[in-house]
Amino acid sequence: MDLIEAALAKKRAAVESASGGAKKKYIRKGDLEKQREQEYLAEQERERKAKEEKERQQELEREAKRKEKAAAAAAANGSPASSAAGTPTTDSSSANTPTIPSSDNPDDVNAAAAASAATFNIAPEEVVRRLRARGHPIRLFAETDQARKIRLRALELVEDRSEGQRNDFMRAMENAETGLHMEALGQQGGSSTKEKKSKSEPAKDVDTNEISVDLIQKDMDKLYVLIYTYFKRLLREWERDLDQRPDELKRSTPGKLATATQAQSAEYLRPFFKSLRQKSLEPDVLMRITEIAELMIKREHMAANDAYLKLSIGNAPWPIGVTMVGIHERSGREKIFSAQVAHVLNDETSRKWIQSIKRIMTFAEKKYPRL
Repeated sequence: MDLIEAALAKKRAAVESASGGAKKKYIRKGDLEKQREQEYLAEQERERKAKEEKERQQELEREAKRKEKAAAAAAANGSPASSAAGTPTTDSSSANTPTIPSSDNPDDVNAAAAASAATFNIAPEEVVRRLRARGHPIRLFAETDQARKIRLRALELVEDRSEGQRNDFMRAMENAETGLHMEALGQQGGSSTKEKKSKSEPAKDVDTNEISVDLIQKDMDKLYVLIYTYFKRLLREWERDLDQRPDELKRSTPGKLATATQAQSAEYLRPFFKSLRQKSLEPDVLMRITEIAELMIKREHMAANDAYLKLSIGNAPWPIGVTMVGIHERSGREKIFSAQVAHVLNDETSRKWIQSIKRIMTFAEKKYPRL
C-alpha cells in the first residue's frame, strides 16, 4: 500500500507542476508531454556542461604534461641554467631540423609541425603541388597560408615516421617527376641527356630464339639463362623507347604514367629475375613462362595471352589453388592438380611480377606486331 500511495503522490505532484500549481481535476496530455520535454532538455543541458567541463580539465592536464615534457627535454639537452635565467638558448641545428614525434597523438604532431613551420619556407606553388600529390585539399575553409604550411608539415612528419603509407605507383610517379627535373637541369647546364650512366646490357651474344619448351627436358640451366636474357632485353628496350620520346610527351600526364609504369614493373620483376638466377622457379611456372617467351618470339601474341591466363588464373574447375578436395578419389579428381592452380593468388610478390610480365607482353606486342 505504501508503494501505491507513493506512486499516486508522485503522479499528483507531476499533475500539479504541469498545471502551474493550480488544483485541477483534469490536465491535458499535451501539457504533460511539454513538461517531460522541458525536463529532458534540462537534463541534456546539464550533461553537456559536465562534458565540456571534463574536456576542459583533460585539455589542461594534457597541456601541463606537454610543458613537463618540454621542460624535461630542455633539461636533458643541458639548458636548465639558461632557462632559469630567463634567456632561453636554441641550437641552430636543432631549430632548423624538425623532430619527428614518437607518439601517434595528433596534438604532438601538430605541435611539432607548428614549431618547425618557422623554418619551413617554401613557395605557395610548391605547397599546392605537395598537397595535391598526397591527395589532400590545397586549402581548407578560412585557412591561411601559414596554417596551410603547418598542415603540410604535419603530413610530412607523419609520413617520415610511418615510412610507407604511400602507394608504390605514387612513389614511382614522384621519381619520374624528379628524373624529369634532373634532366631539365642537366640540359640547362649544357650536358646532354644521352650522357646517362649506361646500364649493363644482358649478354648480347645469347640467342634467345632458342627458347623452347623442349629445353625443359634437355638443358634446363640453359633455359634459365635464355629466359633471363630475353625478359631483361625487353625491359631495357621498353626503357629506351620511353627515353627517346619528345620532352613534351614525357612531361604530359600520359607520359609520366608510362614512365612510372615501366619503373614499377622493373621493381616488381626483381624477385622474378632473382628466382631465374637462383634457378628456383617451380616446374609448372617455368613451363608457362617458357611457353609465353617462345610464343612472343614467334609473334603469336594471342596464343601468348592464352598461356599467360593459364599462368595467372589457371584453367582448373576451381582456379583458387584447391588441390586436395577430400580423402576419397572421385571422378574428375585428375583435373585438379597443382599445374593448373592460379599462381597469381599465391602471394603478393608473385602477383606483382606476373602482372609485370603482362605489361612486358603488351609492350612487345606493340613493338613487334605480328607480320
